[in-house]
Order: sequence, then C-alpha cells, then structure tokens
Amino acid sequence: MLLSRRTEQFTDSVIRRMTRISNQYGAVNLSQGFPDFDPPQAIMDRLAEVAHRGPHQYAITWGAPNFLEALARKQSRFMGRPIDSSTEIVATCGSTEAMMCAMLTVTNPGDKVIVFSPFYENYGADTILSGAEPIYVPLNPPTFTFDPEVLEDAFRLHPKALVLCNPSNPCGRVFTRAELQIIADLAKKYDTYVITDEVYEHILYAPHQHTYFATLPGMWERTISCSSLSKTYSITGWRLGYIIAPAPIIDRARKVHDFLTVGCAAPLMEAVIPALEFGQDYYDDLAAKYAHKRELFLKGLDDLKIAHTVPEGAYYIMLDIGEFGYESDLTFCEDLAAKVGVGAVPGSSFFREDVNHLIRLHFAKNDETLCAALNKLENIKVLKK
Repeated sequence: MLLSRRTEQFTDSVIRRMTRISNQYGAVNLSQGFPDFDPPQAIMDRLAEVAHRGPHQYAITWGAPNFLEALARKQSRFMGRPIDSSTEIVATCGSTEAMMCAMLTVTNPGDKVIVFSPFYENYGADTILSGAEPIYVPLNPPTFTFDPEVLEDAFRLHPKALVLCNPSNPCGRVFTRAELQIIADLAKKYDTYVITDEVYEHILYAPHQHTYFATLPGMWERTISCSSLSKTYSITGWRLGYIIAPAPIIDRARKVHDFLTVGCAAPLMEAVIPALEFGQDYYDDLAAKYAHKRELFLKGLDDLKIAHTVPEGAYYIMLDIGEFGYESDLTFCEDLAAKVGVGAVPGSSFFREDVNHLIRLHFAKNDETLCAALNKLENIKVLKK
C-alpha cells in the first residue's frame, strides 16, 4: 500500500540531524539553536517546588488560567495593547505547534501561503501538511531584504496567508517598520492573513528594534502571532509556546490545538510563571548578554578571516564557504564536524533557491564553548579542496 503523497518528499530535520552528527564526533554543537547555560534561577527553584506540590495532571487544554493571565500581562506590556487571557491566547507545545496550529486554523487544502526564503525548515513542511502550497519569496543576501515588486507578484496569486519570522531564523534579519508596512499594505489589499513567528522578539542588537506585526494599523484583525518561551528564558526543552490573535481566530485555534496535542505540560506552565513576571531589567540583561556573545564570536571569526553575516537579531550567523570548493554544503558540514570538531547546519536546508555556499552557526553558548569552537575553527583550512 502507498503512504501519504504529502510527505513522500520529506526528509528528517537537517538541523536536528546535525546535532546527532555533532554528538557522533564529539564536536562543539553550534548547529541546533539551544543554549548550554541554565535558565533563570527563579524558574528552576519554582520547578523544584512544583515537582513535589504539583500540578501533575491535565491543565485546561488551551492553557492553565494563571499561566495565561501572567503571559497576557507580559505580552500586553510589550505589544502595547491589552491581551485578554480568556479569549485571545492559546498555549501550545512550543512555537512549532503554534505555527502548525495557526496554519491549520486559517488555510484550506489548495490554498497558497507565502514563505520568505531563507526560512526555518518547518514552515514549508507546515504548509504542505496543511494541504496548502508554499510560494517562496527571496530575501536577497547579504542584506536579506525583499523586492516589493517580487513580493506583490506572490500576493497576486491570492495567498491565504504569509509567514513572517521576525527577527529571522536563519539570517538574523530584523525587518524595519517600513518593510513591515509594505507587507501590511499588501495583506490588506489582497485580504491575506499574516502568521508571525516572533520567538526571538527579545534578542536584538542596537540600533535595531522589534515591531510586533499585530500592532501595525489594521493588522490585529488579520495577524496570528506565534511565539515561545524557549529562547527568552533558555528553556528549549520545556516546549512552551503560544498564539495570540483576535477572539474568533483563537476560538478556532483552541479546537485545532486540542486535537493536535491536548495541552502543554501542567508542571512547566506553573513553574515558568515567575519568569513572566520579570521586570524590564531581565530583558535588558538578556539583550546585553547576547550582544556580548555576538561581539565575541564575530571578532573571533574576523580574526580567523572567515567571511560571515552580521545578525541584527536572534543568534545565528551565516558563513560563506564558497572558497572551500565543496559541491555539497551538507558534506562540508559533515566534514566540519568530523575533521574540525564544530557542528553547523547547511544553508541549503533554509533556502528554496539553489544556495550551496552558506552554512549556519549559532552563538547561544557559554563564552568557554564559543572560545573552544573558535579554537577548533582555526583548523578550518584543512577542508579546502
């Protein structure tokens, strides 16, 4: 018997595969984007309490009320508009489920969805799993800006939705307000939803600033804002994400979520609440911490004369490996792990276009880990063909 035609072209996640390859060779893993430092002490202490006191059973399927209330207070402050925890949020198992849930909420089989390229690898898969068709619009290296005419050409195909990752994974682009307004105007003109992935909303480098797409004039009604607590609080393994949107959209999204995963882990929703109550100092310190790591890592790459991008947000860097003479960036990354001792992700897994000369590294690591990776990268020239 035949299996699903939708998934016959799928591979496993190349990002997660590169973690396995890094582990195989004992390489410094700068491929999959998770930190090697602890979450804030306040939530680790609360988790220890919850381990003994609970809750340990199902929470309300769309999120424990006290978790949603704390999250609504936090996001209302940053988004600059009141969020109703009872009708405008659904908690999801990470932003991965949030994006899939959003896609299933707004699209029908046969619909089209605009995806900027490069893109986080799940977006294309989410579209296909929903029965929709992705339309890819390039973000042009090295600045990763889009051509408004090319974007409108995609809108002329009357897509049901556009996926916007801001700040962007993998290229680190932070879209300007003017660029976001172009997208907003086209979304209104062609009656299109915008599904945002804003997991890096608090990891930005001056002078760049994050604009929540839903806060643009007229965009609240057609924006499904997806995010996660993973990157902000260094808890990627907790799988706590959420969707914020107008009540009619959330009403539908909650039903989709219920049949996808039932609900998030009740103990973890309880344990993270202290973090949602942090003041501005925490977010200032987070930005300063990552600015330091970016400076350390970029200076190290500059000293080694390795060509790279400069991220405006998030914690990813793209390296240009064109000089090494490899036909396959995947083979290069495998050799980089095996012979140099550093794990990276081939850029081709993020691009719809034929891009084979870029790889992605991340710097969400302790300084000691980054220095160890830079020391190993001193030997990168051994890979030259």
